[in-house]
Amino acid sequence: MPNDHGKTARRTLALVLAATGCCAALAGCGAAPDPAAPPSGKGPEQSAAPSTPNTPQPSRTPAPSAPESRSLAGRTVVVDPGHNPGNFRHSKEINQKVNIGTNRKECDTTGTSTNDGYTEASFTLDVSHRLRDLLTARGAKVVFTHDADRPWGPCIDERARIGNEARADAVVSVHADGSAAGHRGFHVILPARVREGAADTAKIVGPSRELGERIADRFARATGTAPSNYLGNGTGLDVRDDLGGLNLSTVPKVFVECGNMRDPKDAQLLASAAWRQKAAQGIADGIATYLRG
Repeated sequence: MPNDHGKTARRTLALVLAATGCCAALAGCGAAPDPAAPPSGKGPEQSAAPSTPNTPQPSRTPAPSAPESRSLAGRTVVVDPGHNPGNFRHSKEINQKVNIGTNRKECDTTGTSTNDGYTEASFTLDVSHRLRDLLTARGAKVVFTHDADRPWGPCIDERARIGNEARADAVVSVHADGSAAGHRGFHVILPARVREGAADTAKIVGPSRELGERIADRFARATGTAPSNYLGNGTGLDVRDDLGGLNLSTVPKVFVECGNMRDPKDAQLLASAAWRQKAAQGIADGIATYLRG
């Protein structure tokens, strides 16, 4: 006698296979997603004539590969987006001097911009958002010094204090330079050995250099850009003792100058959403290799 249950099962299987084929066909008909899109300038703690800030675009971060997933769990990274889009409206506040150990310096500056008016503050905030996404996807706790959620600032001494109080494993201040046209490439600024007033970098000079070297290496790989042709003798590293954000830090910290906003070729890269994603990837990879030892 024929098995009715067998017939029913075969009919069900045929219906399932037909439905699956339709779904597969439909899946290939959707529009391709847009490429990743994240947010120009004088060097850190320097000023330039500001332009109206651009609105940062939302970041789109690919999921980490299996080996990278949660690899930074338990680690704290402070991301410091250079400048604030609202600084140009608060010149009185940001021009007030604060103590950076070696001397007194302006609270903050407006940052620079490209010739087309793309501001450093917009650029740094956008790259910082992308960087946060990449780091949190790997399990890190990420703290921002600001997220354009305050009218101006914070001052450079407060930026350092935020990293210190978070007991960060690493702090990265994101910037773009404002040098002369023809000056191209990225560089990472490292703290000099300073001991004066509230500044004492003796314990962080070594680990900060290691952090900076890892970021410089991975940034070059990810972006395909060369180290600065005007600072660091081709190493992509520059040591400074005049930056309050470094002088007052008690945890490993570096500044990353992603390129020169005043050079047309560099500016074209900095204005590219796809390139900004690569910049964030390079910084994230450098931080990860440093933290994993």
